[in-house]
Amino acid sequence: MTDSDGYTPLPRPTATRPLLGMTVLAVEDSRYACDAMRLLCLRSGARIRRADCLQSARRHLMVYRPTVVIVDLGLPDGSGAELISELASALPRVAVILGTSGDSFAEDVALAAGADGFLPKPIASVTTFQSEIISNLPPERQPRGLRMVVDEPIRPDPLAYRDDMAHAADVLGDGGDERMLDYVTQFLRGVAYSAGDHVLEAAAQGLAEARADGRPTKADIVRVAGLVQDRLADRVAI
Repeated sequence: MTDSDGYTPLPRPTATRPLLGMTVLAVEDSRYACDAMRLLCLRSGARIRRADCLQSARRHLMVYRPTVVIVDLGLPDGSGAELISELASALPRVAVILGTSGDSFAEDVALAAGADGFLPKPIASVTTFQSEIISNLPPERQPRGLRMVVDEPIRPDPLAYRDDMAHAADVLGDGGDERMLDYVTQFLRGVAYSAGDHVLEAAAQGLAEARADGRPTKADIVRVAGLVQDRLADRVAI
C-alpha cells in the first residue's frame, strides 16, 4: 500500500507547507542527520519515516510506498547505492529518489545508481530541501503557486549526536571485522562533519587515511575512541 491509502482526503499543499500530503522515507543510520530531516519535514508539511539500514528499508518498502525516499550512501549493511538502484527499476516507482552524503564523490555515485537528485550533508536549508523534492516530482504532482520562503537554519537535537556517539562506541568496542571498522570510520567522519565537530572529523579522517595507506592504525583508533568517549561524557559541546 501507499502511505496515502485510506478514506481521508490528502491535505493540499500550502504556501508555507508545500509538501503536505507527502511521506518521506529517510534511510539514514545517523540519528543526528535524521533529526535534521525530521525538522525539515515538519517545517515543510511532510510526514517522515526512518529506516537505519538497507534491511529495515526493504522491509518498510514491502508494505508502504512513500512519496520520497532519501538514501544515505553509507549504511551499516551495505551501500545506499544498492537500494537506489533497486528503487529506480521497481514498478510502480517511488516518485522521488534522492541520495545524500557528506562525501564529495557521492553525488556521482547516487546519480549513476538512478537517483533523481542529491542532497549534500549537512542538510540545513529548508528551501534547498523543498526545492530538490518538488523539482523532481512529476509535473502533475508539483504544488502550484508561490512558496513562502522561511529559511531559518535547522538545529538538530544535540542528544541525537550523543546517540550517534553511543552507536559508534558500541561498534568500536566490539573489536569487529575490518568492514565494520571502515563503516564506523566513515560514519563518524560524516556525522562529525554535519555537526561541525572538526576535531572528531579530523581524527576520523586520519584513521581513514592510515587504513587506505596500509599504515598501523592502533594509535588512530585509540584517539578516535577517546574522542567518542569525551562526547558521551558531555565533556565536549557541539
